[in-house]
Amino acid sequence: MGETMTRSVSWKPWHWALYWQILLALILGVGAGLLWGREAVWPGGFRPYALYDFLGQTFLRALRMVIVPLIIGSIITGVASVGASRNLGRLFGKTFGWYITTSLLAILTGLILVNLVQPGLVDGEPVGTRLGLEALPEELADGLSGRGAADLVGIIQRMIPTNPLDAAARGEMLPLIFFCLLYGIALTLLTERQRQAQLPFFESLFAAMMKITSWVIAVAPVGIFGLMAKIIANSGFAAFGPLARYGMTVLAALMLHAVVTLPLLLWLVARLPGHRHARIMAPALLTAFSTRSSSATLPLTLTRVEKGAGVSNRISSFVLPLGATINMDGTALYECVAALFIAQAYGVSLGIGAQVIVVLTALLASIGAAGIPAAGLVMISIILDAVGLPLEGVALILAIDPVLDMCRTCVNVWSDSCGAVVIAHSEGEIVLRNTADETANLPST
Repeated sequence: MGETMTRSVSWKPWHWALYWQILLALILGVGAGLLWGREAVWPGGFRPYALYDFLGQTFLRALRMVIVPLIIGSIITGVASVGASRNLGRLFGKTFGWYITTSLLAILTGLILVNLVQPGLVDGEPVGTRLGLEALPEELADGLSGRGAADLVGIIQRMIPTNPLDAAARGEMLPLIFFCLLYGIALTLLTERQRQAQLPFFESLFAAMMKITSWVIAVAPVGIFGLMAKIIANSGFAAFGPLARYGMTVLAALMLHAVVTLPLLLWLVARLPGHRHARIMAPALLTAFSTRSSSATLPLTLTRVEKGAGVSNRISSFVLPLGATINMDGTALYECVAALFIAQAYGVSLGIGAQVIVVLTALLASIGAAGIPAAGLVMISIILDAVGLPLEGVALILAIDPVLDMCRTCVNVWSDSCGAVVIAHSEGEIVLRNTADETANLPST
């Protein structure tokens, strides 16, 4: 008993659970970024900002290194293990139904809140002139050019890769996932001898990538420290100035969806209390917050859902990679609020018809948004074009977008994990195994 008590009060951070290590790294990163900003120089000419950048970028590169082979092994193995195509169709229907439902609920939450708060108005006057509307920075304008409402058709077309190997090399997740789904389905239709000649390879690939992923995650707190310190060194807290009301509206809508809507669905369908599942997913959520990437967080999300909540690999390897690409609750909500905020800031009143267009466009655009930092910022141009708003309105939200991007990415990952639990429950699986420590660290390697 004495040994157990000693472990519980240990002040050695490397003995803490992973999510406590990540939380400490976040706090230390904020402190370091405030103390030694972008222009700070230590004795000998060393710049701390260079260290932040090195730690953060090295960690992100390591995560990106495992994403493509992990998805290939995960999806093909997961789809092939589903068995008959009828079962696969049922699983896909449940998964896609969850994604559409939760994304639509998120958008409606944002729509109601932004109409109630009206962050784009101060004393009934548009805030655009006060914030100094200017033309978009040239580099951002180039990235947004040609992305109008017609690009929604392009999203569907881009799902079919002309060259799967090229899609993998470019890190284009949607076409890669589409091809892997087809390949997995094809495996289920082969003879047993043909299937067994290929399936063990992908199972071994997935197992090997999970092992490499555990090594990368072991150093996650160091990388997250660098990422957070770099962000704070760049912007500090000045980003919350005149845009605080808009930012709080987005955060409040995200909080309502994450704390009320999703846990309610989790309880109604799977009878799992949201706070218990949140404890399990804490390491993945904190990683999503710091990396601002659903795709980069995917390896940790898979691990926590399987080892923490007890969801089988058959379900998680199908639901989560698909969710990291097309299930963007937080992004869809943000795009809706941002579009209405920009309209208000310009003094444009959007009627019911225009707001319906915003809702539908946000839903479709969120499906095509890549699971990478700031993807939603680019996709919002689709919505602005659809309702006739000038694209320069994006300049309004650039200042605080990194902070909001962190929060909406957490909601994206949270929805993915809740979906995996709900779908596993609907498939007859018993989730949330009765382990002694639900929030234990990842297995040592």
